Amino acid sequence: MGRRVEALAYQLRKLYYRILTAKPSATIIALILVATVIFLLGGGIYDLIEQPLLVFPMRGRWIFFYPYTIYEQTVVDSLVAMTVYGIGVAGLLLIYQSTKYAYKPRQALIMLLIGIAFIALAFLYFENMLLMKMRMAM
Repeated sequence: MGRRVEALAYQLRKLYYRILTAKPSATIIALILVATVIFLLGGGIYDLIEQPLLVFPMRGRWIFFYPYTIYEQTVVDSLVAMTVYGIGVAGLLLIYQSTKYAYKPRQALIMLLIGIAFIALAFLYFENMLLMKMRMAM
């Protein structure tokens, strides 16, 4: 029994040392930070605290965004916002990656244009959603 306890203590010390000396790659840290920012900007904390409706029933139909106010949202609205933020981040990454193809101008241009299109798509979606909510609020 004593050897098992010693072996367990040794394994726990070894695991503790591995955790302390772990050096995750910069890519993993960047992905975790970007995912956290997208979660926060998309309204994840609001969804966890307020527990809003999944969809909003209105006059015999289902609405996926909360009408009449810009201060409340549904869960689906949050998920769509997080997805659109992800599309915007993907556009920024494509623009960044296009700079690596200096000797392939056609490929660089295509990646640049797709990245700009993703960013424009995300921006136009959020502007349209805000306009729809404000129009219903009036």
